[in-house]
Amino acid sequence: MPKMWAGRTEGITEKIADVFNSSIHVDRRMYRQDIEGSAAHAAMLGEAGIIDAASAEKIIEGLRSIRADLDSGALTVDPNAEDIHMFVEQILTDRIGDAGKKLHTARSRNDQVALDARLCLRQECDAILEKLRMLALTITDKAEMYKDAVMPGYTHLQRAQPVTFGHHLLAYAMMLDRDKGRIEDCRRRMNLSPIGACALAGTTYPVLREMEAEKLGFDGICLNSMDAVSDRDFCVELASCISILMMHLSRFSEELVLWSSWEFRFIELADSYTTGSSIMPQKKNPDMAELVRGKTGRVYGNLMQLLTMLKGLPLAYNKDMQEDKESIFDSCDTVKACLDIMAGMVGSMTACTENMKRAAQAGFINATDLADYLVRKGMPFRSAYKICGEIVNTCMRGGWVLETLPLEKYKEFSELFTEDLYASIDIETCVKKRTSTGGPGEESIQEQIAYIRSLFCV
Repeated sequence: MPKMWAGRTEGITEKIADVFNSSIHVDRRMYRQDIEGSAAHAAMLGEAGIIDAASAEKIIEGLRSIRADLDSGALTVDPNAEDIHMFVEQILTDRIGDAGKKLHTARSRNDQVALDARLCLRQECDAILEKLRMLALTITDKAEMYKDAVMPGYTHLQRAQPVTFGHHLLAYAMMLDRDKGRIEDCRRRMNLSPIGACALAGTTYPVLREMEAEKLGFDGICLNSMDAVSDRDFCVELASCISILMMHLSRFSEELVLWSSWEFRFIELADSYTTGSSIMPQKKNPDMAELVRGKTGRVYGNLMQLLTMLKGLPLAYNKDMQEDKESIFDSCDTVKACLDIMAGMVGSMTACTENMKRAAQAGFINATDLADYLVRKGMPFRSAYKICGEIVNTCMRGGWVLETLPLEKYKEFSELFTEDLYASIDIETCVKKRTSTGGPGEESIQEQIAYIRSLFCV
């Protein structure tokens, strides 16, 4: 069957070429956006007097019927169609006759697909932001629940200083705050209308680009017609934002995997977010967290595909750009699934607070507080640092921790040590004393919780 673009050629291609050229399996998900954009375009054509008002209304009604039938399942997308744009236009023409052939006046598939992609990804941004919001609030609720649960903080995966589980969790909420800002910025830059740019050089018709843009909820129009049809920065930027977000989810997942292991036993993941082994009956595997971690590489690959696809393209539109949607749609679908899983997994996990506290006590993570104790009594920090390192070494050789080392042993290192040192190096006291803004102290934690909730509560 000849194509709708037949003319310069006969419009008859080999079956293998049809399959290779078709994008319907990917862009079919944009049928609502394609119909929305076409309805706005028809309204503009009628308003501008480019087509008669009766034809414009007939087109809009026809498009509404197609949308309703696709939504209900009464009509299904033809998998043999070239793309969603040609499918919708063909069905429209079949239903309303020659009036349907007027729809494509003053536009090209080049600006049409750019429009559909922006409309679709704008909605994806909103969906991602909502799921991100739910995860951030879930983390914050869990942080408030465990704001007093002392645990070791780590550097180099070595026990470093005492924090609380709530404080540790809030670090991830802060990452999500930055992710939120990046996606919002991306959405704002995305929200310009390319329609009216046509193939690349605009049109001779008196189109009302601003009217069409406003009808579709855009903040304005793309000001250069060549840039309008060849720009896919919004795809790359969103893929980049999602990649950073997935990196944060992957880091969090890595900690969930570690914390739920027998070596740590800091948390217990709910059975509903773990799996068993086919051969080892004792196993409870953190597969959901591992999959989030694994899917991060997939999202990175999508970003690299987009960058590589675009890097050598001359202006304006090239068919290479058809490859944009599969990657960015996959990234959107992947991150939404991961956000849902993380929210459920974090919301249902429980902290093994006694194990956390024992790990904190056994790791000499109050050594800095011991040094600070000497500093407050007048000793220079570097001297205090050296003495406390020697004390830790003594404890390790003798089987003590700092809280159990006898006072007479302390006095062998400095006469500045007195009985009050034990209160100063109590693990829970060490946390409470960290009152600097952003730290694990109670007031700071409450400020962090309030900050996150002010951003994400609606």
